Amino acid sequence: MPLLESVDERLQQAMKWVLLATLPGMLALFWFYGWGVLINLMLAGASALGVEAAVLQLRKRPLKPTLSDCSALVSATLLALALPPYCPWWLTVSAAASAMLFGKHLYGGVGSNPFNPAMLGFALVMVTFPQQMTHWPASHGMDLSGGVQQVFGFGSNPDAWVRATALDSLRINKSLTMDELFSTNPAFGHFGGRGVEWVNLAFLAGGVFLLQRRVFSWHAPVGMLASLFVISLLCWNGTGSDSHGSPLFHLLTGASMLGAFFIVTEPVSGAKSPGAKLLFGVGVGLLTYLIRTWGGYPDGLAFAVLLMNLCVPALERFVAARQKRVAS
Repeated sequence: MPLLESVDERLQQAMKWVLLATLPGMLALFWFYGWGVLINLMLAGASALGVEAAVLQLRKRPLKPTLSDCSALVSATLLALALPPYCPWWLTVSAAASAMLFGKHLYGGVGSNPFNPAMLGFALVMVTFPQQMTHWPASHGMDLSGGVQQVFGFGSNPDAWVRATALDSLRINKSLTMDELFSTNPAFGHFGGRGVEWVNLAFLAGGVFLLQRRVFSWHAPVGMLASLFVISLLCWNGTGSDSHGSPLFHLLTGASMLGAFFIVTEPVSGAKSPGAKLLFGVGVGLLTYLIRTWGGYPDGLAFAVLLMNLCVPALERFVAARQKRVAS
């Protein structure tokens, strides 16, 4: 029993560090998009905890040990940060409920899920409600009252309220050069998406903090960012109208840093051994770029993570067999 308590305490402490490390990215998102970010967080958190409590009651499991480990709150937070600010309330609730039901408790709860719960919830609403998932606000947002009206459908959309993201604009671009996109398209900033480049740097700072605290090892984040950089460099065809974007653009656009430090490092659905973690991150980076460039979705991180979740057993066996051959 003391050993189990020790494991639970370590899990709870790690989850608290992760929540703390999301603060820089959370504040950056709030600065650029306003109250919609906090509304998403509250809706996702309440929905995730409510669904988890209901499932535990149905399974006749004690509430306190599971709810207090903060794993549901972490999944809800990461999901809320990935969703578009000011998206309809039912979209956030559906995503959080799906993450808990189909990403976690369907397999027995925390420690048993083969898929990342947050990414499973995100992918399900992306496939089911693609139009709502691509409506990102174009401005710094609105006041709290206007934000609540927007989320709960009490008010109409202001003019030019939403726009395509930088990744989406690049994916459908046929005629403009990269220089023209950066100079004329309001979705583009200095190096990546307007505002999103600073959000990515904020999540990078949070990720470095977690590395310093040894919450996770460097293998999966470095594997993902390195492979995303290399493949975007190899496929980068300059600044012409057929360009897929520079390596810096891909690192500072979309959910790159959130994925590298807060998603691929998920300890249950991800790889366990250092070598498998590295390969897992490499696979996520490669698939993210391929889906962004030639797939049907502007940012393929969620689908890349879920596909690599399926490969974890094979990666572990491959690394173990290779180590065995080297040792012999």
